[in-house]
Amino acid sequence: MSGTLYLVATPIGNLGDFSPRAVETLQTVDFVAAEDTRVSLKLLNHFHIKKPLVSYHEHNHVTAGESILARLLAGESCALVTDAGTPAISDPGEDLVHLCAGNGVEVLAVPGCCAAVNALAVSGLPTGRFTFEGFLTVNKKNRREHLDSLRNEQRTMIFHEAPHKLRTTLADLAEAFGMERRVALCRELTKLHEETQRCTLGEAAAYYAEHPPRGEYVLVVAGAEASAESAVTLEEAVRQVLVLQGEGIRLKDAAKEVAVHTGLSKNELYAAALGREKPV
Repeated sequence: MSGTLYLVATPIGNLGDFSPRAVETLQTVDFVAAEDTRVSLKLLNHFHIKKPLVSYHEHNHVTAGESILARLLAGESCALVTDAGTPAISDPGEDLVHLCAGNGVEVLAVPGCCAAVNALAVSGLPTGRFTFEGFLTVNKKNRREHLDSLRNEQRTMIFHEAPHKLRTTLADLAEAFGMERRVALCRELTKLHEETQRCTLGEAAAYYAEHPPRGEYVLVVAGAEASAESAVTLEEAVRQVLVLQGEGIRLKDAAKEVAVHTGLSKNELYAAALGREKPV
């Protein structure tokens, strides 16, 4: 019988956030797979845990993943940890989870800190629907295309950024979304100098032009406001879909066209229109 892979969330700054269940899990597994064994060793030592550590990170995740899988299939249990936060979220741990899932190895999450969710919670921006965008690429062309694809995104957006890249990122976000778009800049979450600034992108860019950024940041950016076109109700949009269908357009293509003009989901429109026999 194969062992179990545990995804153990670690503190993002405050060791007091490490849960009793997380400690117990690290105490009971056969070995720990860590992003940086030096960082994880400090965590284990703090909680008086002695377990074998193996490296699993961006640069070795293919070969290390196969090695970890072999040990799991042989019946050993493993805890996967990152330097800080939840494994497998914007992290090569997702590849190990995929590998385990494809080979019938049980994967269990031991929940805890997640910087993105913590920042969203304190941002003061809408939290009902959001999209996690992680770190933006440093490639200028890909970065521009990525931000262009988000210009009409109505969900709250979450980005990670390092201090030495913050000014450039704020300038790019302001160019893509406008100087007046609201943003919460969450710095050093759970640490001694934790701070959340709530302002516009323009104000943030101006502030950091005069003040050097310090610490790791999570940027929570307000989504685009719904346009007049996208204020169309689902019922009205379904009528438009069915009218187009009546003109000889395939239902799926009609749903796609109406989705473009209303901002509604094409899949939702298609599903809602399927039960109708004629335009209403």
